[in-house]
Amino acid sequence: IREAAEARELDLPAIDEACYELGYGVKVICDGLRVAVGSGRFMTLEGIELPDRAGTIQAHSDAEGHSLIYVALGGRLAGLIELHAALRPEAEAVVEQLKARGLMLCLISGDHAAPTRRLAETLGIDRYFAEVLPAAKAEYVERLQDEGRKVCFIGDGINDAVALKKATVSISLSGASTAATDTAQIILMDKTLVHLDRVFALAREMNANLKTGVLTTLGPGIVCAGGVIFLHWKILASIMMYNGSLLVSVANAMRPLLPNEKNRVSKASE
Repeated sequence: IREAAEARELDLPAIDEACYELGYGVKVICDGLRVAVGSGRFMTLEGIELPDRAGTIQAHSDAEGHSLIYVALGGRLAGLIELHAALRPEAEAVVEQLKARGLMLCLISGDHAAPTRRLAETLGIDRYFAEVLPAAKAEYVERLQDEGRKVCFIGDGINDAVALKKATVSISLSGASTAATDTAQIILMDKTLVHLDRVFALAREMNANLKTGVLTTLGPGIVCAGGVIFLHWKILASIMMYNGSLLVSVANAMRPLLPNEKNRVSKASE
């Protein structure tokens, strides 16, 4: 909204006081005038009367899958700004990649039901929850966890901080709100979701590597104990078995570095 105002060369007055109502909107004092910007429910919360025409515009906007921002001046509704949702360029490809992994995808949004449903249908997302307040996002995460699911939550806004903290795994983007980046466990530094599928691939590779490491560490020890007890191995055989397992364990621990090293070499040659 600020970028659109600046593009129209509008004069933006200085703000004397500001208050952000999490999940609702923002109210400020400009030149002694109280300005409120936010959702329809924020206007109602502020005691601002909404004319019938506003309801008609809201219904039409919902039907088209758009969102409305209400603007009030001095306690009276001054106008509406219609926002058209824009998908990230990589969104469709990322959703297809995650669905190919057999993951169930959910969309949790504070927007109205119609635009949220349209977005979910466009992307092929399995479940969606609309008109969700910030604190309730964490409740939906807990609800999914109560179903026996491990939840990976991806968010970049102030409203997502609580849900990010509740999730099993939390992911945000570089350049997102400080609340989100301070809370998330993983930050995608290129500011896009392009590498999200790679994150899951790395997690799976790491899990497989850890399981192999456990086997290469415990397995030879069990074999040595069995050999000493049942086959009457001497100390030399046990030492050889132990040293062999140590080499295998070290090689397994270093194995994930090999593909990355190859990628660095190929990029350098390019």
